[in-house]
Amino acid sequence: MAPIAVGDALPDGTLAWFDENDQLQPVSVHSLAAGKKVILFGVPGAFTPTCSMTHVPGFIESAEELKSKGVDEILLISVNDPFVMKAWAKTYPDNKHVKFLADGSASYTHVLGLELDLADKGLGIRSRRFALLVDNLVVKVANIEEGGAFTISGAEEILKAL
Repeated sequence: MAPIAVGDALPDGTLAWFDENDQLQPVSVHSLAAGKKVILFGVPGAFTPTCSMTHVPGFIESAEELKSKGVDEILLISVNDPFVMKAWAKTYPDNKHVKFLADGSASYTHVLGLELDLADKGLGIRSRRFALLVDNLVVKVANIEEGGAFTISGAEEILKAL
């Protein structure tokens, strides 16, 4: 399956997250993105070095600036279970805007065409590192990394596109 690209409609799918009341909830991607400008970014795994020390902090630190440029939602997905994503989110006490969403079985990652096979590293099927800028369910920017690279999917690249 070809990876999602600029001009494509963002497919719907169900992810899991812990809401503001600490309740585990299924959530539709379309319910978070329809009629809005959103950033959907994905990482290979919670608690992994580049994801934890650079990629996610970049979006947390840039959230106010992104919001000031018209972004309504900043959505992080990873192929991890929702309990891992909840624990990972708690390691960022200053986060006010990034929602940590779980794609536990990689089903939504598959629909996006962004699977990354990391079985040789003991991680199984994960997500490629990416950042999408989506406006009313249409992909406007698709920054998709190759392998384990982190060159084009950070917050600063999305800021340049806004």
